[in-house]
Amino acid sequence: MPPASADLATTWAFLEEGVDHIMTKLQTGVSYSKYMSLYTVAYNYCTSSKMPNSTGASDLSTPGRTGANLVGSDLYNNLIRYFVQHLKGLKDHSDGLQNELLLRYYASEWDRYTTGANYINRLFTYLNRHWVKRERDEGRKGVYPVYTLALVQWRNNFFIHIQQKQQKLAGAILRLVEDQRNGDTIDQGLVKKVVDSFVSLGIDEADINKASLDVYKEHFETPFLDATEKYYKTESDSFLAENSVSDYLKKAEERLREEEDRVERYLHTQTRKSLITKCEHVLIREHAELMWESFQNLLDFDKDEDLQRMYALLSRIPEGLEPLRKKFEEHVKKAGLAAVSKLVGEGGAATADVDPKAYVDALLEVHTKNAETVNRSFKGEAGFVASLDKACREFVNRNAATGTSSTKSPELLAKHADALLRKNNKMAEEGDLEGALNRLMVLFKYLEDKDVFQQFYTSKLSKRLIHAVSTSDEAEASMISKLKEACGFEYTNKLQRMFTDVSLSKDLTDQFKERMEQNHDDMDISFSVMVLGTNFWPQTAPTNGYLVPAEIQPTYDRFQKYYQQKHSGRKLTWLWQYSKNELRTNYLNQKYILMTSSYQMAVLLQYNKHDTLSLDELDSATSMGKDLLNQVLAILTKAKILISEETDQYDLNPGFKSKKIRVNLNQPIKAEVKAEATDVLKTVDEDRKYVIQATIVRIMKARKTMKNQPLIQEVISQISQRFTPKIPDIKKAIDTLLEKEYIERVDGTRDTFAYVA
Repeated sequence: MPPASADLATTWAFLEEGVDHIMTKLQTGVSYSKYMSLYTVAYNYCTSSKMPNSTGASDLSTPGRTGANLVGSDLYNNLIRYFVQHLKGLKDHSDGLQNELLLRYYASEWDRYTTGANYINRLFTYLNRHWVKRERDEGRKGVYPVYTLALVQWRNNFFIHIQQKQQKLAGAILRLVEDQRNGDTIDQGLVKKVVDSFVSLGIDEADINKASLDVYKEHFETPFLDATEKYYKTESDSFLAENSVSDYLKKAEERLREEEDRVERYLHTQTRKSLITKCEHVLIREHAELMWESFQNLLDFDKDEDLQRMYALLSRIPEGLEPLRKKFEEHVKKAGLAAVSKLVGEGGAATADVDPKAYVDALLEVHTKNAETVNRSFKGEAGFVASLDKACREFVNRNAATGTSSTKSPELLAKHADALLRKNNKMAEEGDLEGALNRLMVLFKYLEDKDVFQQFYTSKLSKRLIHAVSTSDEAEASMISKLKEACGFEYTNKLQRMFTDVSLSKDLTDQFKERMEQNHDDMDISFSVMVLGTNFWPQTAPTNGYLVPAEIQPTYDRFQKYYQQKHSGRKLTWLWQYSKNELRTNYLNQKYILMTSSYQMAVLLQYNKHDTLSLDELDSATSMGKDLLNQVLAILTKAKILISEETDQYDLNPGFKSKKIRVNLNQPIKAEVKAEATDVLKTVDEDRKYVIQATIVRIMKARKTMKNQPLIQEVISQISQRFTPKIPDIKKAIDTLLEKEYIERVDGTRDTFAYVA
């Protein structure tokens, strides 16, 4: 070991022998004492020159530089010379090597070199901390800590030499990657080691503590991505020439998975984005047209797995799914229209001829099937959900059963709801009523004219309540709750008030009976009444006359008087067309209970005093008018309660027989059923006028002034949840409000309106 005062030649001779041993024979080991002596010599040499000589000057008098700087530079330069010489030997040895042999040689030498460089870096800790740090602080970028210096020398004197010979190193890796893509097994650890060396050789000159991927990107990533593109372009073209799109989807999915795995196993993580983007372009984007074209076929044959694959692949590229969404929308729409056409038959049909349950089931079947496809094959993606909704909105509102009418679908849905909520409905018996109502609500959300459904539903509900044929109060409340959730409180306000009236009417009937029992002992008629608020119930006063039969006149008068005393100022309008009665027969051997309408009762009670009556006599006795009277008599003669052997002459049938003791004669008259639909639509039209006017006033009150076109658009936007307003109706409403002076035209303009406060 040289003394602390030894010169450069002596010092370096000792250090070089130790450095070379570490760099070439480290596997044989270095003793601790040997290592420490090397460290001490390096330290002594760096620090000795700080001692001033007898003249008080530095060893080597250079202005602004101390001896330590210069001696540090000597050691540093000697290290560079050593590394260059050492690497020349490696370079010479590598010249004859190719492919995997070259990679193995490179990897093993890299391991030996970097391990040795690590030890040497620690030998020269003092040099790094003081001389190197000061040099870098003063802006000298070509100076590095010893380990980094070793990497720079490897890169400049060995790595670049191999790479310049036809990209030998990168080329060898790419050949192995291609072998792996072709199904061969390769040494992935070897590839990773070489690729990692590319990363390690990237040195940021400005900040050596930062990693730079320049070497990795230039010498490996760029050629790797080019080779990947070329490989998959050739493979995908030739594969599709011989195989189906379904097979290709599996292949592409597999290849993308492999490339993801490749990044994990031996590439730098930052390559992932560029690699996957490149693969997506070649494997998916380049063949997207073919996928889009085959999509319909997969839908038609319910190829779920293929649809899932196609969705997963095309969702990876920009705008890849949009053509699928459009095709899916058209597919669903066609399926919906076809289902209804099949139901209706070739000739087409009016609503009356279409069974509401079959109609709802046909629509739901299409929706359910395609909703499952959206969830299963398209992961419930918002764009496909929107396509499904758009298609359903189209075929639910316009199909072979509705023709050009926008009110037919809401009517059929309301009729189906009515059937579900009536007693003796099989759904209710099977316990799936709640599920059936939920399914109905699925279609309800697609209705454009929800106000039409509301009116029909209100009309049907009122009859269920009046005739006490609801399956249960719980089921009715559940349906109202669903409608309220879908459309808000205002939509169901009247429906809830109807239930309140029914409850109050029960109490009222009980109180009236109690009073009658106290005051009258001649009450031999069982009687109950429903008092309905005009504003909440859709029922209207009868258009025909009605003479109250003498048999019920006392009860009628007593209730009128009782109600007027209880609620002064209220007017009762009797809705005879909704009343029902039970009559007992006393003229036959078998006693029957006849369940009748009030009109049928009025006719039959005339036969308490007569066995035969003419049409004119019956008309005079009932005052209901001959049109209605003829319809009532037609039902009674069909049931054989009355017989008509002569024109306009009706006799009580003494030979009437029935298998049932309770005989229901109270069948709906066709004219009434037809009138219901007409009345509902008339009510809807009236309500719409007021809704449009109220909406315009509300908008104008908030905006103060507004041009015609934006006003119309805003009205459509606000009302479209309830129904689709027609532009002529909006214009008519604007004219009405101008007449009523709610709004006025702004002076000097033709199309600007102002709110009149």
